[in-house]
Amino acid sequence: MTALSLVIRPERPEDAPAIARLQARAFGPGRFARTAYRLREGAAERMDLGVTAWVGSFLVGSVRMGPVRTGATPFVMLGPLAVDPSFEGRGIGGTLTRAVIEAARQAGDGLVILVGDAPYYRRFGFSPVPPGRLTLPGPVDPVRLLWLDLEGGFSDRVSGPVEAVRAGAEATSG
Repeated sequence: MTALSLVIRPERPEDAPAIARLQARAFGPGRFARTAYRLREGAAERMDLGVTAWVGSFLVGSVRMGPVRTGATPFVMLGPLAVDPSFEGRGIGGTLTRAVIEAARQAGDGLVILVGDAPYYRRFGFSPVPPGRLTLPGPVDPVRLLWLDLEGGFSDRVSGPVEAVRAGAEATSG
């Protein structure tokens, strides 16, 4: 029997049911209570930035980006990043993270934020948002609110409450 190889490709609309099942396996029901999830709920998705990882016909990883803004300044929020528990520790999450950051850079987005583990995301260039600079619509451990400036100095223009760009609203930044 030959080993199946990992295929990384852009997300497609028909991937949505498999992504929902993957997120349920990876995060469980507790995901609905998290602030990052609540921010994304009902929000638009940047389909041009989503990336998936497949082994054969089995989805093993997914990462999405959603449009957010502070005031009139748009940028993107990374997440959720999900890897099937049986495939963790194989570098899939890192591969997906690099791919989605590069997609955002190529699309002309100036800033990526996320709520996540600083030691993990530091290797991709993320750093903690200065205290009080951004607020999310719910509690977030400040050391887990991270950003990555894709356009030098973009983060200097960003402060205040972060809100999702809702589905049907302008969903591109740049």
